[in-house]
Amino acid sequence: MVDESERRALVIGEALIDVVRRPDGSAEEHPGGSPANVALGLARLGRPVDLLTWFGPDAHGDMLRGHLSGNGVTISPGSDSAARTSVATATLDEQGTAGYEFDLSWQVPERWTAPVTPPLVVHTGSIAAVLEPGGPDVAHVLEARRDSATITYDPNLRPSLMPPADQTREVVERIVALADVVKVSDEDLAWLEPGVDPLEIARRWAQAGPALVVVTRGGEGATGVLATGHEVDVAAPRVTVADTVGAGDSFMGGLIDGLWSAQLLGAENREALNAAPAETLRGVLERCAEIAAITVSRAGANPPNRSELTEL
Repeated sequence: MVDESERRALVIGEALIDVVRRPDGSAEEHPGGSPANVALGLARLGRPVDLLTWFGPDAHGDMLRGHLSGNGVTISPGSDSAARTSVATATLDEQGTAGYEFDLSWQVPERWTAPVTPPLVVHTGSIAAVLEPGGPDVAHVLEARRDSATITYDPNLRPSLMPPADQTREVVERIVALADVVKVSDEDLAWLEPGVDPLEIARRWAQAGPALVVVTRGGEGATGVLATGHEVDVAAPRVTVADTVGAGDSFMGGLIDGLWSAQLLGAENREALNAAPAETLRGVLERCAEIAAITVSRAGANPPNRSELTEL
């Protein structure tokens, strides 16, 4: 028998260094990468989490390891086998919105072995789910883990790195069909299917497999589309924005954490997740919006600890 208290989250995907260039010409380096940020957010919320990633044995890799391990993320063996650590350059405009350029590589480490205790939830997204040669391997891990774990996915698309939208959409929709929970931004959906209402796409996705598809709209809030046909709207708290780096990843970490607290994770709870009341999910999404708002109020991908959040 598996001791439920020992079950963990497994996050699969890129960890890299974000070089943030500001309008005044200054630049800073921060550990980042969408899946790594999700793992960081979960760890800061007190969740046990393993990160299966890909970085190099260099100074940037040391920065990543120190940052992630220092915040409670367990890095899976073999994750430091890349030739060099990947770098993303984020150039901020006057409103703090980031545009990205990348120098990176991604693959699933060959020496990786699955955890002895099956994870409660497996999350992936962004570059790792699409970029060759690692993307297909990520899909295989999700398929292998679906019998025991909830599968969560955030496309978090990077058009400059990915194939044209029509090709990328095929990959995204294959993973959506594997997932139980999907979080996607309205910007991602606008690139995948220009001119189509984001909620129309979310409704279609929610009938393809997921119990819940959440569309985020930055400062305009978010909408959860349930497979049951219900929809839940939540507002974004009003804050002074430092920058938007990591906001969506913080929201995603909060979503996993909230479903964890609601005892809706794990394959054994898939039926309960599919039948979850709209009001339960509203509370989860409101907490996600609070987490994202805290993140955008300070520089870089810097999600909150649980102690910073409003008590439910």
